[in-house]
Parts: sequence; structure tokens; C-alpha cells
Amino acid sequence: MFRPKLPTMPQPTGLVTPPAVVEPTTITPGTPAPPPAPVALVPSRPTVQLTPGTALALVGGGTAVVLVVGTVLVSMLLAVAVTAASLAVCAVVLRSLLASQHRR
Repeated sequence: MFRPKLPTMPQPTGLVTPPAVVEPTTITPGTPAPPPAPVALVPSRPTVQLTPGTALALVGGGTAVVLVVGTVLVSMLLAVAVTAASLAVCAVVLRSLLASQHRR
């Protein structure tokens, strides 16, 4: 019941089909295709023109991103510091409780 059932591979019969014969075909030349029309070169990237309004928006957006990222990093650092301080207080309390228990 718990043994895997492996599929059996069919044994070759010894009959082999001959490979198909590929016969060469002749290519008849047709009418030549007309040459492509010349295409005007378009610059690959459009030029970006910064107006005073867009420059101010970019500066404001960059400032907002820096402030948000800084706030998140500072809050994470503060969380780590608070956790470390609370663990240190717990360690001191446990140490004093264990030391006073040994004295009795």
C-alpha cells in the first residue's frame, strides 16, 4: 500500500522507421521588393525641460522622501534602544532576586 508504483518503460520492439528523405526544392525568383522608404530619424529620448515649477516640485518631493526615511530610521533606532534598556532592567532585577534568594 505504501510502496511507490514505478511506471514501466515499454521495451523497444526492434522495428525502426527509416528517416524521412528531404528533397531539395528550387527557388524561383519573383518580383523584387521595392526598397523601403527612408524614415526620418527620431531622437531616441525626448528632451526634458525643467521649468521652475517642476524643479521646485522635485526638490519638495526629495525633501519629503528624506524626511520620511529619516523618521522611520530614527523610530527604529529608538525602538531598539528602548528594548535594550528594558532588557537590561529585567536582567538587573532578576540578578538581584536570585542573589537575595541565595543569601537566605
